[in-house]
Amino acid sequence: MANAVKAPSTCSICSGPLEAVRLQCTACGTALEGHFEISPFARLSPEQHQFLMLFLQSRGIIKEVERALGLSYPTVRSRLDSLLQALGLAAGEPSPLPIRRRVDILRDLEHGRISVEAALAELEAQRSSAG
Repeated sequence: MANAVKAPSTCSICSGPLEAVRLQCTACGTALEGHFEISPFARLSPEQHQFLMLFLQSRGIIKEVERALGLSYPTVRSRLDSLLQALGLAAGEPSPLPIRRRVDILRDLEHGRISVEAALAELEAQRSSAG
């Protein structure tokens, strides 16, 4: 796929996370529809992706990243911390509630299968168990 464009990861209207719901084979056209998890790497900004690639090429040696980007250690460290946070890997940070599970809870609420109180309790329980 020579002309592939990176899919957006957030809604252009409300900035909410987007969800993959259709996958299609480029060879035969077979399509699958459903709810598919998106890799956290796909949610990185172009700058974060570029930094990650450089960091990996440098085998994690911050001095080499500093040299390649012409930046100071604190700036490179800040970018690395930002990247870790974007991937949900920041130290002491609770794991985010999977987007699909949040959507399921909100869909149940929308269709009257659970009450507002039950939805809030479940979201809080999920958040507590993830952290």
